[in-house]
Amino acid sequence: MTEPIQQTPSAKDEADWRYPYDSKSRYHLHHPHLICRDVDVTIDFYTRWFDAEVIWDGEYAGTRNVFLKIGQGAMHLYEKEIDPSPRNAVHHLGIQIVGLQDLYDRMQKAGIPLRNPIRHNGGGGYFMVQAPDQVLLELFEPGPERDPIVQRYYGFDMPSSE
Repeated sequence: MTEPIQQTPSAKDEADWRYPYDSKSRYHLHHPHLICRDVDVTIDFYTRWFDAEVIWDGEYAGTRNVFLKIGQGAMHLYEKEIDPSPRNAVHHLGIQIVGLQDLYDRMQKAGIPLRNPIRHNGGGGYFMVQAPDQVLLELFEPGPERDPIVQRYYGFDMPSSE
C-alpha cells in the first residue's frame, strides 16, 4: 500500500475554507451517485420506503440530476440508460434503519420481493432488497451488543454538540 500524500495548505488558504458538518476534517464521504433509467421511479421508491427528501431536481451535464437526503445521508440520481448487465463497481448501498422488522413486514405486505428473512447479529440485523435499476440495498439496524467503537460509528453515544 502506498503512503498518502500529505497536503499541507498555507494558513491563508485554510482561513478561506468552509468546513462542513461542524468538523475540521477536510474529507467526507458525501453521496453515492446512481445512474437511473427512470428517475421518477427511483425517487418514488426511496421517498416511499425511506422518507427521502428531494433537495434539488434540475439539469446538470446535459441530463436530469436529483439530489436526495435520507436522514443524515445523501444520494444523487443521474437519469440515463444503464448498462443492462447486473455487475458494476457498486455492490450495495447500506441504509441504517430504526424499526427493521416493521420495514420488513411492510415491504413483504406490499409485495416487494424479499429473498431472505432478516439475518440477526449483535442484537440487530439486516436484509437485502433490490431497488430500481438493479441497485442492491442492505437495510440494517445495528444491535446494542456491538463494540462501542462500532456503536459510535453508527451514530450512537455521540458527544452532544450543544
